[in-house]
Amino acid sequence: MTSTQPVRFAAVGLDHAHAFGQIAGLIKAGAEFVAMATDDPSAAIAAQVRERYPDVPVVDSPDELIARDGIDLIVTAAVPDRRGPIAVAALRAGKDVVADKPGCVSFEQLEAIEKAVAETGRFWSVTFSERFEVRCVQKAGELVRAGKIGTVVQTLGLGPHRIGDRGHLGGGSGRPDWFYDKARYGGILVDIASHQIDQFLWFTGSRTAEVVASTVGNFANPDKPGLQDFGDLMLRSENAQGYIRVDWYTPEGLGTWGDGRLMILGTDGYIEMRKYVDIAGRDGGDHLFLVNHERTEYIDCSDVELTYYPDLVHDVRERTTTAAPQEHTFETMRLALTAQQNAAVRGAAR
Repeated sequence: MTSTQPVRFAAVGLDHAHAFGQIAGLIKAGAEFVAMATDDPSAAIAAQVRERYPDVPVVDSPDELIARDGIDLIVTAAVPDRRGPIAVAALRAGKDVVADKPGCVSFEQLEAIEKAVAETGRFWSVTFSERFEVRCVQKAGELVRAGKIGTVVQTLGLGPHRIGDRGHLGGGSGRPDWFYDKARYGGILVDIASHQIDQFLWFTGSRTAEVVASTVGNFANPDKPGLQDFGDLMLRSENAQGYIRVDWYTPEGLGTWGDGRLMILGTDGYIEMRKYVDIAGRDGGDHLFLVNHERTEYIDCSDVELTYYPDLVHDVRERTTTAAPQEHTFETMRLALTAQQNAAVRGAAR
């Protein structure tokens, strides 16, 4: 690839609304969207992607598109249990891969991906959008690395969601069947808490960690026992601790799909982020509050530059992993899978 050639990417698997951010982010970073294919062309998300990009060719067979020459990168937001196999096939076809979270739903899939990365020299990135696509989290990283709160010793990450959120449904009438099938979405700690695990490792500078305890439950949807509507876990590394809570309980009275929050405790201060809403406060999202020995400050993050997608394009060109170190991505998914596997099960969950 020369510096004048655009990075060419295809989308394989269009089942989750995160595909919109992935595709738009890569196009904005200068990549060329050359084709799409998906297992279920009738899915609401797939229909919307076709509407937004009517000039991009639709290929009937995902396997044929993965094998096609002239494509540098495969993006997937397929049903979670399909993301691992799609990634392995793409890696072995000589493509780099960007997968929606969770990047895989089992240790067997993770092992197959790690083996394919090692043998092909391509990279596998998972789009942890609650960090990569949230400006206040990007800003918090800058503040932490500038020493504004001293040494980080703990993170507290909250990831509430709403089952009936229209944006995530892509205009469909309800969640698809796979949403209620644990074998397909991987369980709530794999599906959602992988976001917060990623943030714990990144903000604390931990290369690895252990799962101290974890729980999953179904307390509000007993008619859907395959849905885990609550989960929490505790992490510990050599230098830091973390607590994570995720759920599907966001009430209709809130003006967005979830009051996602992240708190970072340092030895000389703390940072709190209200990512998507400041309840009964300021409009919009990306709210950051910094408290240290010098001041208490609200920081407007609306102009903070997001770097994930430009970094991905750079990584494809230069064979680097600036968007996210490969071992970090592996460790994030390993911890999510471990927490899910070892979780105590409560309520109607199975």
